[in-house]
Amino acid sequence: MTAAPIAPTRTPQETSRLSAEAMWTTDLASQGLGMEILAVGPGTATLAMTLTERMCNGFGMGHGGFIFALADSAFAFACNSYDERTVAQHCSITYLRPGTRGKRLVAQAREVARSGRSGIYDIEVTQDGVAIAQFRGHSRTIGGALIAPAASGPESRNEKTGAASTETT
Repeated sequence: MTAAPIAPTRTPQETSRLSAEAMWTTDLASQGLGMEILAVGPGTATLAMTLTERMCNGFGMGHGGFIFALADSAFAFACNSYDERTVAQHCSITYLRPGTRGKRLVAQAREVARSGRSGIYDIEVTQDGVAIAQFRGHSRTIGGALIAPAASGPESRNEKTGAASTETT
């Protein structure tokens, strides 16, 4: 008789990192805008992006849509940090100052509340350490994991002792 395989135990930080890696591989929007993930953790994420000439509006300042996209991506990585597929339910942004062409923007997302399938996250977008936008996102968990399950081989572990077993029935 074969013992049931024991699922690997991950730390919350490792779960956040693996969730971000899984999302990043298919997030062509964030990659295409030149975003980079600076940090992730349970309920948090920090992303950065440089405002290019093509991201500026008719006044020569950063187009609000690109600033929103950076904040939204930080929101996405923060609310998906628990290995549960989660999407935006509602978002709003307040622009405080213009973004400047050529400057690096940093979006820091943090979880405010999470209960059941709903969450609230605040994201601050800064330029040179000064806030240029405040974003609030409401999330909704839709089910499903981001991290692919570990491949199970013929080896399993005894639930009581943790010892490896290759016994088959």
